[in-house]
Amino acid sequence: MFDATEPALFLDYFRVPYRPLDGSVPLWPTLAATHPLQDCGLIAKPIDGGPERRLAWARRGALAAHGVKPCVSRLESIPLFVAVLGDDVASDWLNEAPGHWAPRFPLLDARGQALSSVWQDEISGSFFLPFDPAEAIEAYWSEAYKMVTASTTTRIRTRASAAYYWLRPAIPRPVQIALRRVASRLQARSSFPRWPLETGLHDLYEFLFGLLGEVAEEPIPWIAPWPNAYSWALVLTHDVETALGYEQLDLLRGVEIERGRRSSWNFVPCRYDVDDEVVRRLTDEGFEVGVHGVYHDGRDVEPAFVAERRPAMAAAAARWGASGFRAPATRRVWHVMPTLGFDYDSSYPDTDPFEPDGGGCCTWLPFFNDGTVELPITLTQDHTLFQILRQHDESMWIRKAEELRQRGGLALLITHPDYMLEAEPREAYAHFLDALADDTTVWSALPREVSSWWRRRAASRLERIDGRWEIVGPAAGEGRVAFAPVYAGRPTS
Repeated sequence: MFDATEPALFLDYFRVPYRPLDGSVPLWPTLAATHPLQDCGLIAKPIDGGPERRLAWARRGALAAHGVKPCVSRLESIPLFVAVLGDDVASDWLNEAPGHWAPRFPLLDARGQALSSVWQDEISGSFFLPFDPAEAIEAYWSEAYKMVTASTTTRIRTRASAAYYWLRPAIPRPVQIALRRVASRLQARSSFPRWPLETGLHDLYEFLFGLLGEVAEEPIPWIAPWPNAYSWALVLTHDVETALGYEQLDLLRGVEIERGRRSSWNFVPCRYDVDDEVVRRLTDEGFEVGVHGVYHDGRDVEPAFVAERRPAMAAAAARWGASGFRAPATRRVWHVMPTLGFDYDSSYPDTDPFEPDGGGCCTWLPFFNDGTVELPITLTQDHTLFQILRQHDESMWIRKAEELRQRGGLALLITHPDYMLEAEPREAYAHFLDALADDTTVWSALPREVSSWWRRRAASRLERIDGRWEIVGPAAGEGRVAFAPVYAGRPTS
């Protein structure tokens, strides 16, 4: 469907078919080989032999060479946190390319002033993006937007949060809760990522799909995110923080067994004793066991502590047969997570202003961080829901799950046996599971199963065979071909 001058993250992520161009084949034959536009885009290959169209972009390397640094901007309603090429330089570049180029979609800066544009060739219909789409996507996943949006106020807030969690062991529990309740009123007003749902990244996906559809002039095929006939997914997980929680596993285990559900239990190997027989019983019953740091002190992913603690985490993983990790207090460092040695990590919320590392990856789909599959936490944690926000039922979980169902996302929930000792929160959890009992569209899976599927999907591709798009590779027997519309809009199956 497309030829590409370089690997394209967006196409790879959605498994849109494309063919890498030979290095000797230019994007625009009339441009000099050293021109910045020459190695940064796609060429649409119409099936009817019609004229080729191109989607080009400003590569992050070229922008850096021009001294352009990441900034906050907005494309329609989509927040961007990337380096953006100004219209003056873009116009100079495009004047040397074939066609008649004109601005089509404006980009505004943080003050609402014109910053740049997405350009279109009025003759061929080709497009030029003044930013690198891979950088834009990764800024969401990795939370690099925090560096772009950093301000004095943000830094003060971050230091205050760090100080609180450092001193927390010495603060009486009732005082901790009271302080967090006061802070939550401000945290919930976060303008980005919005809570309880941030759509910016997925709005960007839709915009890019729309451009691809206009360039190709046919529906864009991709591999749907979930196997078989499932349109969304549910993953249940538990972080067992203390010996008390460990002793009360059966309170939540029983709720799930009664309803035919299974979950993952994340244990802290050096904070309390974990009996191998307990692990064996859980896995024999179809549950999963994961590693929840070493001491639950929030330092397991700090670069200064990783080398020291990695052997203890690896030993626990080998002993329990664990393939997954979750950092205590969901502390996370983008470049550290792939070095921990796990198949998957589940420490990134989609959006959560209430945790020590407020923010989130802004997606309700899995993604890769180097070789590690990231499974985002997309439902509000039980402690936040019942203790901090003082909710008394499951309605907030159900509302968010319905949003995720409509958008084809992953509903991943953390609950803690440590905080579910009272009947009311356990009843809310049971009611939440009951509300989904008859939904045949949801894939109820363990996190390791989702990670395994995501790897099979990533190792598969689409090929046009006898006029039909078919999946080739390890996902062939269970994957599903979806299509994005010809013009801008949400991808549909």
